[in-house]
Amino acid sequence: MFKNYFLVTIRNLRKNGFYSFINITGLAIGITCSILILLWVFDETSFNKFHPKYDRLYQVWVNAKFDGKISSWTSVPLPTYEAMKTADASIKRAAVTDWGGTHLLTVGDNRLMKKGYFASEEFLEMFEFTLLKGNATQVMDDPKSVIITEATAQALFGNEDPINKVIRIDNENDLQVTGVLKNIPTNSSFEFDFLMTWKFREQVSEWVRKNTTNWGNYSFQVFVELDDPKNELAVEKNIRMLLQEHGETETKPEFFLYPLSRWRLHGSFDNGVETGGMNDYVQLFTIIAIFIIVIACINFMNLATARSERRAREVGVRKSVGSRRIELILQFIGESTFIAFLAFVVAVLVAQLVLPYYNQLVDKKLFIDYTSGEFWLFAFGLIFITGFVSGSYPAFYLSSFQPVKVLKGKPTIGKGASTPRKVLVTLQFGFSILLIIGTIVIYQQIQLVKNREIGYDQENLMAVNYTNEVSKNYRPIKLDLLASGVVEAVTKSNSQITDINSNNFLGWPGKPEDLRVIFTTIATEYDYIKTMGIKLLEGRDFSEDFKSDTSAIIINKAALELMNLKDPIGTELDLWGGKRKLIGITENVLMGSPYDPVKPMFIVLDPEWIDVVTVRLKKTKDLQASVATVKGIFEKHAPAYPFEYRFADVEFQKKFTTINLTSQLASLFATLTIIITGLGLFGLAAFTAEQRTKEIGIRKVLGASVPSLVQLISKDFSLLVIISFVIASPAAWWLLTKYLERYTIRTDIAWWVFPVTGFIALAFALIIVSTQALRAAHANPATSLRNE
Repeated sequence: MFKNYFLVTIRNLRKNGFYSFINITGLAIGITCSILILLWVFDETSFNKFHPKYDRLYQVWVNAKFDGKISSWTSVPLPTYEAMKTADASIKRAAVTDWGGTHLLTVGDNRLMKKGYFASEEFLEMFEFTLLKGNATQVMDDPKSVIITEATAQALFGNEDPINKVIRIDNENDLQVTGVLKNIPTNSSFEFDFLMTWKFREQVSEWVRKNTTNWGNYSFQVFVELDDPKNELAVEKNIRMLLQEHGETETKPEFFLYPLSRWRLHGSFDNGVETGGMNDYVQLFTIIAIFIIVIACINFMNLATARSERRAREVGVRKSVGSRRIELILQFIGESTFIAFLAFVVAVLVAQLVLPYYNQLVDKKLFIDYTSGEFWLFAFGLIFITGFVSGSYPAFYLSSFQPVKVLKGKPTIGKGASTPRKVLVTLQFGFSILLIIGTIVIYQQIQLVKNREIGYDQENLMAVNYTNEVSKNYRPIKLDLLASGVVEAVTKSNSQITDINSNNFLGWPGKPEDLRVIFTTIATEYDYIKTMGIKLLEGRDFSEDFKSDTSAIIINKAALELMNLKDPIGTELDLWGGKRKLIGITENVLMGSPYDPVKPMFIVLDPEWIDVVTVRLKKTKDLQASVATVKGIFEKHAPAYPFEYRFADVEFQKKFTTINLTSQLASLFATLTIIITGLGLFGLAAFTAEQRTKEIGIRKVLGASVPSLVQLISKDFSLLVIISFVIASPAAWWLLTKYLERYTIRTDIAWWVFPVTGFIALAFALIIVSTQALRAAHANPATSLRNE
């Protein structure tokens, strides 16, 4: 029986090659899209799951009240680390870390800039990153130990055993390799190439030693391991008030535990409540993947039911010789499953071919793991579900024909037989219209934030790492740069212009006692405003001509509006227990999220609190030559470090990574969805024209013009597109309004987006249908009416 079903399926595929091609191609494109989307989704949802204690690890977060709202953040005071060890019996371990930044690692002639963390000895015991060499309980015992990844080991030592070898860090300290970690997985929230011990951090940093008992400096990350995740709420209750118990009462700060399982997909808070994160995009693209498959299945159902008359006699014959309806249903579902299998094979081959380009688009290293049981479960599940969904309606519909009526002639289908096909076509175009509108609106949102006034001049603005050697030789470096002829200005600061590394409180005359506002904090030296190209609205910049500027302060326009000072210049502001004289007001500078308003900011002179050197190059047609000149000067004064730089405009564009990805993926899959819909519409239009060949022939004989015949065939499809537009437009408006609510700075959904999208969809449908209608209208009526 199954052999017979298989032979019939092959015979039908050959006999109806055109429609088989449309079915397989449509399903293959749909499955390819779904595979690519779900690879991304699975990667996002797999983050951090490789940790054996995935369900028992938490980060200590803080909730605090500012300006009537609750703010949430990850940085805590250093004493939190020791306090967690004894705060609750259910806390099995606690660890503290601090992002060490990029460091110079030197072994012989090998010099590498690598990312490193400082971490306490409990870190590896808790997170259990795989150690290829060394013991997790011992590798961090010696303060001068360093644990490196296998890639770092290979780069520094080649094939030699790195254990007990010495690495020079930042050309100052020698650390001994005591462990080698397996390369950190790409789906990890931690990204580092090596680990240094917390004991070493305490030895080399006076700042860390000073903060060991300071509950007011929120600059460290603390993690805890619970003995049982069920105890989370009880532990939170015991640790919640620790900050207030140690004198931090002004903002009513409270600790809470945030589980590792939510770090990647969630982590966004509004007024102390978790509001979303990457999970929103995961859900969005999962829904898109499902809808694309459904649209591809709709093509199959439409064509199968439309061509039902062609197989009606086969059904009648099978029933007359004893076939039961269930057997016919199984046959038709089996055919659709076989087509789904062929489509899946094609889809996997296409997905494998385009995966390198797709990885560039999503900035990941995705791959299809053919050895994974989950992949084959997904494959068989997708083939079966796709085959069943696409074949179920045709199977039940075809198997319902009565053999007596069928074998006498054509089955009586009735006027309502085409209704399901019309509903399915409407659904297809409705989803396509929704995706087109979504793509346009997301593009508008991107353009809105990209075209915001940023408050400084990005052109030719270059940031260079502030290494130990640069710190020692900064003055001669600056003088040489200014004398080089290619540099316009030089400054140094605690963060580059596209980042915010520090926030602090600031007081002013008339400030309400209960008002607590966080100010973006810039610590710099002279020429900061000049180098960045920031507009000065009032007052002046810091100047070496005024020795008192070491206790001066500059604020931005947002800060002035908050303070509501009528005559601001000369006002004394309260900062860190002292007074600062206000000497200047700058334009607002966009340093943080481009989707949020610019925050109040202040700038102070502090040449010791520095992380980056910023160089403004003169305008030139040969930018690379200017960069080479700057490189030569830095290498002259800081030869131990490789010269690394970043341009401000490139760094600024990185702020749009997520929304750009959303836009690109939405555009890509909207285009493919339209192609799938177009394939199905093409096949359906071809069959409709074929079915009405005799009617068209009669109308031509009676004098009907070609345009009227085209209109005759096209009007039903046009009506379906219009109905789908009417349904999809309000749904798109509601969904996009909800989507845009996540952005404080957001675009309005323009009214013209809807008619333009409707016109595009209608024109697309008419072009496809008209090609078949014209072919039928130009056919010779003598040929179609030959047998009448």
